Amino acid sequence: MITPVLTAHLARAVSVAGLLAATLLPTASATASAPVPDPPPATAQGLSGGPTTPPPRTVSAWLPYWDQEGAYQDALLHADQLHTVSPFWYQAVSAGRIDAHPGAGERRIIDGLHRAGAKVVPTVMETMESGALAAILTSSARRTEHADALMRTVATRDYDGLDLDYESIAATGDATYAAVRDGFTALATDLCRRLQGLGKQCVITVFPKTATTGRIWDYAALGRVADRIRIMGYNLHWSGGDPGPLADTRWYEDILTRATALVPAAKLEMGLPAYGWDWPADSDSTSATKHVTWKEAEALRKQQGAPYRLDEVSGTPYFTYEDGTELREVWYQDARGVATHLPVLRRHGVTNTVLWALNFEDPELWPVLAGG
Repeated sequence: MITPVLTAHLARAVSVAGLLAATLLPTASATASAPVPDPPPATAQGLSGGPTTPPPRTVSAWLPYWDQEGAYQDALLHADQLHTVSPFWYQAVSAGRIDAHPGAGERRIIDGLHRAGAKVVPTVMETMESGALAAILTSSARRTEHADALMRTVATRDYDGLDLDYESIAATGDATYAAVRDGFTALATDLCRRLQGLGKQCVITVFPKTATTGRIWDYAALGRVADRIRIMGYNLHWSGGDPGPLADTRWYEDILTRATALVPAAKLEMGLPAYGWDWPADSDSTSATKHVTWKEAEALRKQQGAPYRLDEVSGTPYFTYEDGTELREVWYQDARGVATHLPVLRRHGVTNTVLWALNFEDPELWPVLAGG
């Protein structure tokens, strides 16, 4: 599990962490909340106080290619809530080249999701070497070449659009940051115009913007041209840092206050984690930090006999355990934690969410989102 996750998605975690490193939010101690034997169910009825109604399609989700069949079956099971499914299928590697990950474009999956009523908007990710994306974005000719390559990709199947998850701006230096940011806006403007001209969706995935964020795409400009803006609301604490929650209610408040001032709330999708990190508790340890899905985290917690704790400050679950002589600390997200975060979204008028990722999540999350 850890190898494909790191090869396909850790770049996202590292980039987000680089932007968030200066975030000055206090974290809770391991004694912030009292343990309970197991998490109580967090249901939609519990959130609304009344009977549930058929859930609206307000959820999007990424479909990881390394767990394609499991994620696909998960999507079908919850298709009545899914607005859009974004298979993590493509990677931009140069101005004119978009590579496909294993299983990309599987027609059975595209057709099955369409029959279930979900749009299929595959993700094109980008983690080019330093300076490579900047060279594309700051050249009008190369931007056009890249937009052409993206349009060829969307034409290969009956896709409903594209989701761009381009993250190299995090490493852009001061001297070229503004030009690279504006070049991405120009690329997105061109691409969105072309996609929308064909009746397809243009979705842009962005880092969270906070009081201390560094390199970031231009929210306001992208909000004017894109159909949806997805905010990666996770990795407040990440694999390369100290243990702590992946998200925080106060962090979400900061993110959404800024985002909704620049982008219409109806266009925003707040990214929610369905995973966590398993850290060595000692910051001087040379042991690796491990990626865990909710399923893996809960299985580990039960195997170790660790009590379930929900940190009341951040609204996220955590536990500790001993691995030989080493103490380890796991922070992750589940339905009960998401239920504590959704009121922040509601206060800002944000009703759409996007889940990283299908078949990672707590099954109780779906009724919580239905009541969200």
